[in-house]
Amino acid sequence: MELKIREARVAETDTLTEISFSSKQYWNYPKEYFVVWKNELTITPAYIENNLVFVAEVEGQIAGYMSVVEVKEDFWAGKVFVQKGFWLEHIFIRPVYIKKGIGSKLISFLKVTCREKGIAELFIFSDPYARGFYDKLGATYMCESPSSIEGRTVSLYRLSTDSKP
Repeated sequence: MELKIREARVAETDTLTEISFSSKQYWNYPKEYFVVWKNELTITPAYIENNLVFVAEVEGQIAGYMSVVEVKEDFWAGKVFVQKGFWLEHIFIRPVYIKKGIGSKLISFLKVTCREKGIAELFIFSDPYARGFYDKLGATYMCESPSSIEGRTVSLYRLSTDSKP
């Protein structure tokens, strides 16, 4: 499987949004969660223009993507505290490609890119199903944080860009 990683294009917003939703649906979350997640899973042209967004292609088809956003000031999003810094906001893989190493290759690529840009670490709110992935990558578990879904938590991790996957 030949994998190519490149910057996302504005014209790919619909494809990236579809990958966001299908990747989350892979884990059989209740339909009502997707109502809450609609805005955060929808990728807009402005999102691609204003953040680091990379896609992974397999045989010319987008198999997944990831994005990094810079938070310039600490803030509260409801009950969720988001601290200043760089965040791995999204990493989504099409279900047919989940557990085929694409996520790990995206993270390896991202670490190099971040080092080149002087970004020493990334914060991550991890979906409960992705904790093992971040543990395997050597990310440091920090704490549990409230989620945008009432009564649910997500794990907060810190990933050094200096460490090798």
